Amino acid sequence: METALVTGAARGIGRGIVERLAGDGYRVIALDRLDIVHELSAIAETIMADVQDRAGIAAIMERFAPLDVIVNNAGITSTRRFEDLTEQDFRDNFDVNTLGTFIVAQEGARRMRNGGRIVNIASRSFAGAPQMAHYVASKAAVVGLTRAMAIDLSPRDIRVNAVAPGVVDTDMLHYMTPERQAAMLGWQLLGRIGQPEDIARAVAFLASKDNRYITGQVLIVDGGRSLGQGQLPPEPSPYN
Repeated sequence: METALVTGAARGIGRGIVERLAGDGYRVIALDRLDIVHELSAIAETIMADVQDRAGIAAIMERFAPLDVIVNNAGITSTRRFEDLTEQDFRDNFDVNTLGTFIVAQEGARRMRNGGRIVNIASRSFAGAPQMAHYVASKAAVVGLTRAMAIDLSPRDIRVNAVAPGVVDTDMLHYMTPERQAAMLGWQLLGRIGQPEDIARAVAFLASKDNRYITGQVLIVDGGRSLGQGQLPPEPSPYN
């Protein structure tokens, strides 16, 4: 049985990834700053941990080594006008989204079997998003880090990729005003908001042994939002 470690596992996308990998037969180690023992203990070994705490992360990984899969999902976000952003906003986003990904990936790679797989959760926003310059910059850095890691870890056949979700039905979406949620739905080419399991399916493939020849790539899972078009009215089909 292969061992997979997932950060940011308590809610939303992270929880969906844990459930999918456990269902696929992995031994899953689920990390989060929140207490998730009661929610996920039936399918994963749950541990409270902060991705910024290198010593704590290293100790956890040493306990469960060797690792086969790492999924870096822990992240934070907020919306703020560019003119109102502070240096602390940038530090907070980079500390969790970028530095946290680096710490977990580096400590994990040191304890990973050759042929392992690392999946970093970026965001479609790495290509740009309104009132999120701090978040956009941190996720663009995750994309760059993913590509650099893929190069450096290739001699060990460790494949490193990123999944970039679009709008997903999680707590982050629900914090937004109804007007902003409606606008986002209007931008979706497939006419619906993504679900955590949509992201989990993409992660599961990149994390699987079936992924033998993909590394350094960013898989955008956004229902077509990145194509820059809104939804058109449905057209009749002769097969309906």
